[in-house]
Amino acid sequence: MFRPHSRACFAVVCLLLGATGAFAASEAIDAPSRLRLARSAAEKARLHEVGLDFRDVYGVISAETSWVPRAGIGRNGVVSEGLGQFEPATARAVGLKDPNNAFEAVHAAARLLREAAVWSAQRIAHLGLSPDQRAAKLREGVSVYYNLSTRARNAWSGLNTHSLPVETQRHIRNTSEGARQADRLNAMLGGPGVEPLRTANLAAGVVPVRTAAARADATAPRALGTIEWSGQGGGGPGAGRRSYVVFSNGAVVPQGR
Repeated sequence: MFRPHSRACFAVVCLLLGATGAFAASEAIDAPSRLRLARSAAEKARLHEVGLDFRDVYGVISAETSWVPRAGIGRNGVVSEGLGQFEPATARAVGLKDPNNAFEAVHAAARLLREAAVWSAQRIAHLGLSPDQRAAKLREGVSVYYNLSTRARNAWSGLNTHSLPVETQRHIRNTSEGARQADRLNAMLGGPGVEPLRTANLAAGVVPVRTAAARADATAPRALGTIEWSGQGGGGPGAGRRSYVVFSNGAVVPQGR
């Protein structure tokens, strides 16, 4: 919730946005205004009801455009516009009339995030996750929903993120980093106190937890795959072609150890 003086400041921001229509295509929005927009949009969309908050709004805009309005084009050849990179069909679906208007675009993104959170919660409901794991995996699914088409997103089970397109995995990471940036800015600017942010970790994954034994197993590093090295560029013991196992904690160990 805004403090009274914060509401007054935000009202001024809204008036300015309404008067100018939109920022210039190359103009970045200052950090306090970004946070005010994200908070207003999250509050209006009631994101707290679905496990999200203003940091998620900030994060997805950061992932899409780094808060600099622009036009883009997707892999499907469809043009996307504004801070939230809305395609025409998606803009119509969320009631966005002018994707180049910063205020409208951020609020539309929040509405889409609410829809995405409901969808994500349904996709992971059967996994039996711990509260922290659920919060992280929910946000992962939100990014999947925002980034992919209906057909593509429905292939996501909550456990196969590693098989998603590279662009979507990058979107998840960038959204998480944007949310963390919002967390830091909020603290620096004296914003309202918030719960610790729980975001997805693509490297370690999220393991379903159903029993005490499963919870213990979840802490152990998991083998993610193997890599081959030709041995070129070095000599001595260990030189030559070898296979290495990559673990979820970042360790790389010669195969067989």
